[in-house]
Amino acid sequence: MRLVGLVLLAASLVVTPLGAEGQQAGKVWRIGFLGDSPGGPLRQAFEQGLRELGYVDGQNIIIDYRSSGPTGERLPLLAAELVRLKVDVLVVGLTQGALAAKNATTTIPVVMVNAADPVESGLVASLARPGGNLTGLSRLTPELLGKNLELIKEAAPRAIRVAVLSNPTNPGHPAMVRNAKRAADSLGLQLKIVGAGVPNELERAFSAMASEHASALLVLADGMFWVYRRQIADLALRSRLPSTFANTEHAEAGGLMSYGPNSFDPYRRAAVFVDKILKGAKPADLPVEQPTKFEFVINLKTAKALGLTIPQSLLLRADQVIEQ
Repeated sequence: MRLVGLVLLAASLVVTPLGAEGQQAGKVWRIGFLGDSPGGPLRQAFEQGLRELGYVDGQNIIIDYRSSGPTGERLPLLAAELVRLKVDVLVVGLTQGALAAKNATTTIPVVMVNAADPVESGLVASLARPGGNLTGLSRLTPELLGKNLELIKEAAPRAIRVAVLSNPTNPGHPAMVRNAKRAADSLGLQLKIVGAGVPNELERAFSAMASEHASALLVLADGMFWVYRRQIADLALRSRLPSTFANTEHAEAGGLMSYGPNSFDPYRRAAVFVDKILKGAKPADLPVEQPTKFEFVINLKTAKALGLTIPQSLLLRADQVIEQ
């Protein structure tokens, strides 16, 4: 009897920890995703990143998606809704989404994607030590807008007055405008800031550019501008404005040029942050990542329509040249 008791005790010591591990391994995590519409490319990039790490929606994770639409007016309501669902991690796109999430919760870990300037926006204490419940990926680097202005000056050397299309409702744009102004001063360019906060203000914004005799256009990165990229490209062409953007998709939609980080890679990379948090890492200790790789795209079809001859030096530096 004594021997049997010892055997049973030993068996219980082995079985108990294995059972605890099995329960943790079998846990289904709940992730909130605030940003892209169902089936959208950003959502697909995020899901791809999760699959690469062994997470499959409906198996070991459940993803609750919420899409705010192009203007972001519903972001605070949707962020609060996801918080009420008690998600384990909340993934949010752009500065507006990150601010909505920060206001909605101080306890649920938040992974922000493509936030413009997390420190200046008050989202994190610093990039190296975020310090709160937010971390993730920023899309802004100090030299990004300066590089866009350099490129437009090379492509259209006679363009001195550059219109800057900004969204007054985007909390990341004031920092972008300041960076652009500093770069413009060093390049001898004059900037005219023109705002459009909703889609039906785009036509009026381009009329204002014409009134200011703008000779080129810089479009700041923005969710609404991304959704309406084809309309913006068409308006720029109709206004005879050589244009530069921060997203490849703008050049593909008919803009003259784009220079900036890939739009989808950060969403795939966000899955790495989610994985670390689910494994016990604290957002406060995960440094915010900045882009290190940038894509330069030239649309030669648009250049031809504008009567521009793109210098060979620019064409050789481009990662992609669109000819059709």
